[in-house]
Amino acid sequence: MGPGDLSRALAALPHKTDPRLLVGRETFDDAGVFKVSDDLALVQTVDFFAPIVDDPYDFGQIAAANALSDVYAMGGQPITAMNIVAFPTADLPLDVLTEILRGGQDKVHEAGALIVGGHTVIDTELKYGLAVTGRAHPNFLLTNAGAKAGDQLILTKPLGNGILATAAKRGKLSAEGQRPMLEAMKSLNGAASRAALAVGARCATDITGFGLLGHVLHIARASRVSIRIRLDAVPIFDGVREAVRAGAVTDGSKRNGEYLRPLVRWERGGEEDRAILTDPQTSGGLVVCVPVSRTPDYLTRVPGGVVIGEVIERGDIAIEVV
Repeated sequence: MGPGDLSRALAALPHKTDPRLLVGRETFDDAGVFKVSDDLALVQTVDFFAPIVDDPYDFGQIAAANALSDVYAMGGQPITAMNIVAFPTADLPLDVLTEILRGGQDKVHEAGALIVGGHTVIDTELKYGLAVTGRAHPNFLLTNAGAKAGDQLILTKPLGNGILATAAKRGKLSAEGQRPMLEAMKSLNGAASRAALAVGARCATDITGFGLLGHVLHIARASRVSIRIRLDAVPIFDGVREAVRAGAVTDGSKRNGEYLRPLVRWERGGEEDRAILTDPQTSGGLVVCVPVSRTPDYLTRVPGGVVIGEVIERGDIAIEVV
């Protein structure tokens, strides 16, 4: 669901406060955080979606990595997960489901967590994901509200996997062209999260359904700052621009772009760039706001990280692309 529709759906719901609820839905953060004790907080999230790749084992891995990423984006460590499955038993053999679950389980085990159960329903469309619980220290979290003017924005994976997945579904992307995208989507964000905490960062988000600009907007709002994105610095997968020119722009990108239109000032860039920076990502990278003095240390710890901009004092626009 696009950010505009989601905001309207949530607007009428009352808020209930509790001092133990450290992060709720108000800031559109990646997961909820509930304080259990002085040194323990639970990090909770859920995510599921329809297949974006054909191979069931790959789909299971990607869906699991995507759900686990929300815990990492908060500075947490996953401990348990529960499967969520909608499966068309009349249309697909059960060994497809077995492979999806095997992929998810292998990825959860790679994260050092355990699958402890789940829930399945029969549906006309296949969907899979996880509800994940993680642990974190209440005093060492990564949240949307922790950015400070002067912080450097570091992106840990290239953009454009939504566009490339769309091209692949249309038969316009070779298996070789898909490989870097698939490997990135299957890659966990755990190392990037741990490095953020190690260098003293206090703000991060993972780039998923709202695209790069949609997720950094949440940082700008929650932290009461503005964000400057340097267009030429943003890494994208090979083949993304060619796919955009061939028409592989998702409906999600269009919804994101419409919502963001009055909130972003484009000092440069065209429609192609807008499509890429609003492209919904699946199991995308983290954006971490790192104090400038610690940026070299972070980049040493996360070799794939790229500085794509900076946090600036709150201005007349939430995001500027320069």
